[in-house]
Amino acid sequence: MVVVFLLGVLAAFLAFRYGYSYRKNFAEVKIGSAEEEAERILSEASSSAEKDAENIKKEKLIEAKEEIHKLRSELDKEIKERRNELQRQERRVQQKEDTIDKKGRMIEKREEQIQRKMNEAEEIQAEVERVKKLQIAQLEKIATMTASQAKDLLLKEVEADVKHESALLIKSVEEQAKEEADEKARKIITGAIQRCAADHVTETTVSVVPLPNDEMKGRIIGREGRNIRTIETLTGIDLIIDDTPEAVILSGFDPVRREVARRSLEKLINDGRIHPGRIEEMVEKSRKEVNQIVKKEGEKAVFDTNVHGLNPELIRLIGRLKFRTSYGQNVLQHSIEVSHLAGLMAAELNADVALAKRAGLLHDVGKAIDHEVEGSHVTIGADIAKKYKENEKVVHCILAHHGDIEPLTIEACLVQAADSISAARPGARRENLENYIKRLEQLEEISNSFDGVDRSFAIQAGREVRIMVKADKVSDDDTVLMAKDIVKKIEETMEYPGQIKVNVIRELRAIEYAK
Repeated sequence: MVVVFLLGVLAAFLAFRYGYSYRKNFAEVKIGSAEEEAERILSEASSSAEKDAENIKKEKLIEAKEEIHKLRSELDKEIKERRNELQRQERRVQQKEDTIDKKGRMIEKREEQIQRKMNEAEEIQAEVERVKKLQIAQLEKIATMTASQAKDLLLKEVEADVKHESALLIKSVEEQAKEEADEKARKIITGAIQRCAADHVTETTVSVVPLPNDEMKGRIIGREGRNIRTIETLTGIDLIIDDTPEAVILSGFDPVRREVARRSLEKLINDGRIHPGRIEEMVEKSRKEVNQIVKKEGEKAVFDTNVHGLNPELIRLIGRLKFRTSYGQNVLQHSIEVSHLAGLMAAELNADVALAKRAGLLHDVGKAIDHEVEGSHVTIGADIAKKYKENEKVVHCILAHHGDIEPLTIEACLVQAADSISAARPGARRENLENYIKRLEQLEEISNSFDGVDRSFAIQAGREVRIMVKADKVSDDDTVLMAKDIVKKIEETMEYPGQIKVNVIRELRAIEYAK
């Protein structure tokens, strides 16, 4: 920067010198011209004119000198101004250099201070580390445990605190959610059940045909058993004629065929004429009657539930459910009730009422032929619905109503809930003693498999299990988590109608004896 400034000053000075030389040469040329003019005048003029020429010469010389003096004064003034300007610029440059030097010295001083502080900080940090190690050693000596042991102890305490807080939080959130959900669900379900109130009794499949007398047994068997063989061949049902007085037992998996056989046998008994030709006639007549009943019941179910557009074959399969029972509950009545319940709850929740009722009516349609086709009634029903071009949402509801797949629509959840409600009604279903006892034992076995459980009792016909835990091994917080784990295991390993309540009880008793 200083070099550039000096070059500028030098250039200005050279320009000034050039201007001064130019003006001086110009003045000298002018003087020379004046002298030449004077000589010319002198040479041409007479002696009288020489005096005038001399005067003119003097005047010209005076003018030339005045011009030179004037030019010299202007040049001196300009040089002086340029010199002053150069001096001012030099002073400014000098001030800037001084400022830069001053800042440089301050920066160097600051760097020295920072370096000194860094050294002091490193010394302090080293001292802190030394003191820390000394204190840790003293603490380990006083506590009689190492730092890792203390860390493990602290982690265990933190884990216990977190576990306690999480259990409290889970309990609080669950209670709040249950209160809100129970209130809403109770309102919806209660309203749906009240609006869909129906008489429910335990229904059984008729498998015994009464006889007017024991002599009729021989006539049913016929000569060399031709009558009974004809009945069994035409109906596909086994007739069991034993020592039971005045009764014939019908045995078969197909409820429709069993109904045909029952009606045929009753007609033959009332008619009194029992022979292969008459048997064939009565079986055909009974089959037509049963088919007519199946069609009528299917149409009635569709009309009662207000479900339209079903394939005629689907309607026939729905009618077949009249002769099908599950745990003693008539499947057709159960399907109609599920349809009504699902539709009522869908209306309360602003869901698709038509879809919910349609899926509810068809959810157990697989039971109409589950004795003929391999597989569960869920997959059979879904295949039937697909075969007769039912909506994919209806197929999904059928597949999800027993939890085989995760329900993805609100209608699927409603059908699942309505199915559970219908099945869980008091007296709606019944089980044989062997399955009942097996479920109770399985509930108690699952409950006793958890650590800390003292005893467990399955009560309320297997709808509740009460679990007593050891107070010294299971904390209050652990009871909340244990109840959730037991519920999860029951859901994964057991099949049951309705729901099961898991009640975990922790009690601490202090007993002493006064002697």
